[in-house]
Amino acid sequence: MPDGSTAPDGSTARKARPPSRFAIDTRPLRHPPYRRLFLGQAVANVGLQFTAVAVPVQMFAITGSSLWVGLLGVAGLVPLVAFALWGGAVADVMDRRVLLLAASLMMWSATIVLFGLTAAGLTTPVLLLVLTAVQAMGFGVSSATRGAIIPRLLPAAELAAANALNSTAINIAMTVGPLLAGLLVADARFAAAYAVDAVAFTVVLWAAFRLPALSPIRSGSAEQPEGEAPRRSRWRDIRDGLAYIATTPVLWLSFAIDIAAMVLALPRALFPEVADERFGPGSIGILYAAIAIGSVVAGLTSGWVSRVRRQGLALVVAVVVWGLAVGAAGLAPVLWLTVLLLAIGGAADLISAVYRQTILQTYAPDELQGRMQGVFFAVVAGGPRLGDLRAGATAAVVGPTIAWVGGGVAAAVVAVVLAIAFPALARYYPSPHRTR
Repeated sequence: MPDGSTAPDGSTARKARPPSRFAIDTRPLRHPPYRRLFLGQAVANVGLQFTAVAVPVQMFAITGSSLWVGLLGVAGLVPLVAFALWGGAVADVMDRRVLLLAASLMMWSATIVLFGLTAAGLTTPVLLLVLTAVQAMGFGVSSATRGAIIPRLLPAAELAAANALNSTAINIAMTVGPLLAGLLVADARFAAAYAVDAVAFTVVLWAAFRLPALSPIRSGSAEQPEGEAPRRSRWRDIRDGLAYIATTPVLWLSFAIDIAAMVLALPRALFPEVADERFGPGSIGILYAAIAIGSVVAGLTSGWVSRVRRQGLALVVAVVVWGLAVGAAGLAPVLWLTVLLLAIGGAADLISAVYRQTILQTYAPDELQGRMQGVFFAVVAGGPRLGDLRAGATAAVVGPTIAWVGGGVAAAVVAVVLAIAFPALARYYPSPHRTR
């Protein structure tokens, strides 16, 4: 697409300026539909972090158990995976704007119920698990759909920059949100935290409503004719998407390495216990924000990511750095060093996230993007939930330090083994002739 011409969705974009060497590349923001979606999601993500911090802290306050905190990951895992896969298949056969709106309303409604029950003093561990599951359903569908929408709004050359922008905005939210949420949950003001989330989420509803119609595109790049009924989504569609991944080593390796990174190394479920026993209750906010702080710094200096050709190798290296940094953080004797090491891990995690998403969006055709994004978000969000269970269950047996450090080292080792045993990912670079 020539600079200053129309975007894939038909909107007119302002002329692009060449990205700087290090400053974050903001060219995608010149496309109005993407800009609205980006801004809406950025605001909503800040509110989402209030709930993300309040729910596990509230669960620990009720039960006094890291295992119960880990069970929140289980409660969200199954519905998230199932609905991300299903939602991705539906996104390939219906208007993606409509689907995004429906899924976002589902998430918003669950937050309203969570606020009401907490304000009324009716919250129990089981209710927290149930509402976590409902939110995971909406999150799975909305995330898969949004990931499939972005390639329709931008030229392929700007996808890496857009993914860096998205990841940076998410991590700014994961820095600001937990720090602010920590001020509320430290005094057990959980209902106030949920209220902030509900209000912020209305912005993403507005952004989704303002998107253009995004009907499916069939093979041959012909948009579905007006008046033609879309074919029904079937579980066979999901199976076809999984089969495509299974026969594409670059894609399944990118998923496998991310699963290893999150399931083995993520120490999130241990933060309430570590804060309570080692650093004090006032440390909970900074612990939840530490990984995101590093990701924000990496994102703001990510102008170089679009110029890296060996994207697969960059992904592998980033995951190894993530695992080693997280493992070292578990041994740090003081809070500031723990935060610093987690931040280094967060910087590496952002780089790996950018390349995972970019590889997927440029490798798979549009008619498979919904299903590919469904699998992607099932992995991206399901992996951390399995990681919560792994960390909580391991800590219950061997203590939080071994659970934390051992997981980080294991993630780095698995990444190296996968890269050596299956070199397709490390050798991958985007072909200039590849089309989506």
